[in-house]
Amino acid sequence: MSETIERIDLRVLEAAATLPKERENWRADPAPDLPPLLGIAQPQVAILIPCFNEEAGIGGVVAAFQAAVPNATVYVYDNNSTDRTMLEARAAGAVVRWERLQGKGHVVRRMFADVDADIFVLVDGDGTYDAAAAPSMLRMLAEGQLDMVSAARIPTEAEAYRLGHRFGNAALTGMVRLVFGNGVSDMLSGYRVFSRRFVKSFPALATRFETETEFTIHALALNMPVGEISTAYRGRAAGSRSKLNTIADGFRILRSILTLIEQERPLQSFTCVALLLVGAGCVLGLPVVSDFLQFGLVPRLPTAVLATGLVLLGFMSLGCGLVLDVVSRGRTEMKRLAYLAIPPVRGSI
Repeated sequence: MSETIERIDLRVLEAAATLPKERENWRADPAPDLPPLLGIAQPQVAILIPCFNEEAGIGGVVAAFQAAVPNATVYVYDNNSTDRTMLEARAAGAVVRWERLQGKGHVVRRMFADVDADIFVLVDGDGTYDAAAAPSMLRMLAEGQLDMVSAARIPTEAEAYRLGHRFGNAALTGMVRLVFGNGVSDMLSGYRVFSRRFVKSFPALATRFETETEFTIHALALNMPVGEISTAYRGRAAGSRSKLNTIADGFRILRSILTLIEQERPLQSFTCVALLLVGAGCVLGLPVVSDFLQFGLVPRLPTAVLATGLVLLGFMSLGCGLVLDVVSRGRTEMKRLAYLAIPPVRGSI
């Protein structure tokens, strides 16, 4: 029995003696080969150009952006042109596609839905914007992790930016900045750079030139990081004409701004209406109350009824604003979650 125990002890000691060697050998084993870290590729850039009868300038615009951003893919979306816009764009090397619903807003909606990239450059096809500014705008967006960079226009020719357009832009931009904050100084610029987050979370409900207003308010309402850079703005290419109607499109943009303010800031909107109604009711009702307190009579009963109705409508407006503010907050949260579900831009330009 004792001999058996001694044999077992010897085996245990021998095994224990080999442990340091095995541990030493294990430490000496080379580490397994690990796959190299994946490098972050350069972001894919798409140049988006909506066009309607821009035969005179589209070829030069495509060539200029191909030279400024060589690795980008240029997409030209034709919007029922009746001239050689499509042929000129294809000859210049652009990818040409179509949108049959008339209006810039429809074209933007189609482009944002069809094209997939990391960064999007949106520019008009009339040759008025400086393609050389695109690399700076792309770097600003990528390095600053922004979602939108706008080009604030500096006219190089008196005819390029008419006084009426300049005044209307300043008035409309001031209205938006008053409500949503000082994020953009040229709200109606057609030259912008967007992140994929912005493009794929943008609802694109506009149909015509009010789409630029939607860009700005969408970014400011969600508190997206935005930037702006000043660029030259020159006259249109010879032989082309503007499709913008100053009066009609100006009122359309104003209506769009008021609608978006009502949707995004309902409490402020309905509070303003409530103050107007209650103020009007007080102006009409105070003399009636004064007569009643002095004589115990209501000699102007229709005025008293009108004043009462205006005050009641004012408080109803305030109640609607409170309810709609809760609804708007829920909509904003859903849009914010949709925005955060898309990864940000990675890499550098």
